[in-house]
Amino acid sequence: MKYKITIFTPTYNRAHTLERLYKSLQAQSFKDFEWLVIDDGSSDGTKTLFEKWKSEENFFPIHYFFKTNGGKHSAINCGLDKAKGELFFTADSDDYLTNNALQKITGWANTLPVDEKFAGVVGNWGSTPNETVNTIFNGKYRDASLLERYPEMTDVPIDGERAFVFFTAIHRRYRYPEFENENFMTEAVAWNRMAYDGYKMRVYNDIIYVYKFLPKGLTLSGSKIFIDNPKGYGLWLKEKAAFCNYSVGKKIIMYYSYFSTQNKRISSKEIANNIGTTRYVISVLAILYALKNFYNLKIKKIFR
Repeated sequence: MKYKITIFTPTYNRAHTLERLYKSLQAQSFKDFEWLVIDDGSSDGTKTLFEKWKSEENFFPIHYFFKTNGGKHSAINCGLDKAKGELFFTADSDDYLTNNALQKITGWANTLPVDEKFAGVVGNWGSTPNETVNTIFNGKYRDASLLERYPEMTDVPIDGERAFVFFTAIHRRYRYPEFENENFMTEAVAWNRMAYDGYKMRVYNDIIYVYKFLPKGLTLSGSKIFIDNPKGYGLWLKEKAAFCNYSVGKKIIMYYSYFSTQNKRISSKEIANNIGTTRYVISVLAILYALKNFYNLKIKKIFR
């Protein structure tokens, strides 16, 4: 590897927010990193902006690449192909890093036990460099499986948004499946697979990443972006149920929830395939769904 860290930024029409991140990289106390940017089909002058920044005198190289729009997960796959850093840190285009973020990341990574399966380290996100809504764990850090982000796996989940930094060589083994006509897949798909294979992360309380949620950002898009990408959504649900060892009852609840969002979009066969069940189960769920809607309708008519 040529650099200690690859700061990876997938971006799409964020020319108006990127300068904040750029300036935070210029302010880093740690210098051995590259800034790798995958432009996922922007049409707002992002390319011109990076041409300008590449011509400026910076202590870090800027590597900018343009691709046809395919979603953040496809941009990450592309970034993993091009990264030259030992560590791979995704910093979104509407956020910024604290001045000592990379110094902390390097120190954390250098102290990981070499005889244990660690995929990387995790820093905290904050609304400011000193404030976070996330849980503060006891002790300096917590060693955990990323499946511990889910309440069903632990009494104290690793909640909220956090700054995930992976060893690039490990992350490359966990790329995102890309489905035709779909442009979103949650990053949890790769994280869950790492965890299921026995990899841990060392999770720190320190805020190294400051976020600003935008009206059209992925985080605020909520469940709609999952629903609009049924194959990726189904894959995440199916694997989460398997990795977290869901009971039969909990699987049925998950199947019903997915069916409720997709039954007017795709066929029962596709629904069954996407979440890993049978068409018979989907047929039963369809009956339950119809009955629920029928009785809800009757109740509404009574109280009109």
